[in-house]
Amino acid sequence: MVDIAHQAAINPASARDAVTARAPVPLAAVDTGQWRALAQRAIEPNGYYLPAWELAVSATARGRTDALALAAFDGTSARLIGLMPVVSLWRALKIPLPALVSAHPYGTLCSPLLDRDAPLEAAKRLLQQAREAGAHALVLTDVALDGAAMASLKQVLKRDRLKPRILSSYIRASLDATQDGDALLREALGAKKLKELRRQRHRLEEHGSVVFEIARSSDQIGRALETFLQLEASGWKGKRGTALVQHPGDATFIRRAVPALAETAQCEIVTLRAGATPVAAGIVLRHQDRAFFFKLGIDERFAKYSPGVQLTLDLTRHLCADPAVASADSTANADHPMINPIWRGRLAIGDVLIPLRRHDPVVALIHGALVGLNAAHEAARGVVRRLRK
Repeated sequence: MVDIAHQAAINPASARDAVTARAPVPLAAVDTGQWRALAQRAIEPNGYYLPAWELAVSATARGRTDALALAAFDGTSARLIGLMPVVSLWRALKIPLPALVSAHPYGTLCSPLLDRDAPLEAAKRLLQQAREAGAHALVLTDVALDGAAMASLKQVLKRDRLKPRILSSYIRASLDATQDGDALLREALGAKKLKELRRQRHRLEEHGSVVFEIARSSDQIGRALETFLQLEASGWKGKRGTALVQHPGDATFIRRAVPALAETAQCEIVTLRAGATPVAAGIVLRHQDRAFFFKLGIDERFAKYSPGVQLTLDLTRHLCADPAVASADSTANADHPMINPIWRGRLAIGDVLIPLRRHDPVVALIHGALVGLNAAHEAARGVVRRLRK
């Protein structure tokens, strides 16, 4: 088995050198100024592939370190027009076949960054670089199926008489933030549910005045982040050992990424307090005109007052009142019981297998291995769900 992604990193080059080196490069080798400029011009926003976030993930996050990059430059080799963080199929899924897979950025969105001024050229060059690195396929995980980046890739593939295959898909909640927040909530939840939530909020006020806080500045964001981390670890995620602060690499990543993005107004932390007690907090990323609801932590001692829902109601009003935000991606699981009833917009998300050569028997092997692995994971999840009942 040849691990093409790691083999490509044996002789690290700069991202611009990859045009001639014909290999993915270490993600850290991509010029951050070029990366930021590309993010500003991206045809489709993805807060999880902003450099301050993804570089922090790749540096220390558990199971997500040492990502590589397919980096596409224009004809002059001077301007970065496309970026796709990747790892090998072996690294991602322990499948010994020559393919590259989206590097998972902790948030559930891996749509690549393509320059809106040259999206087809960017897509073409990314696919060509993957071919020249020895990959027979690309596997895009958690990609927006109806997004502009996927549309550009499909168009380039169609020219080459290639067709992507959807491996799995689901629908998740999103928010149309161009609407009036209160009107949107009335339509989504109805008068009876909102009355019940107001009753819970009044009960919560018995513990102190209920205040919704937004931390943006560097002096606010650090304290708010530690509050979030404590809340997340105090609940079921802490009991399962999946809270960010429970793993040194994850804690280092989030403490590096959040302040860095806050400096460019691309991250904020929202907190709901009852008196001096924080009862819920969430991290929200921003890229272009879209917000991304990364994670939520609550104090489960106040669960009967629905603190997570109360925070999300305030966040909804906050985002709808901000003219810079047109939409928000919940980045939540399908049928999420908390966010789905509140944010009624929907996004189609999926894993997509992109063949890189026509009539390639290796792609059939890759497809079969991925389908088999998905079936095994579904069976395992079914067993876990039954055990938890």
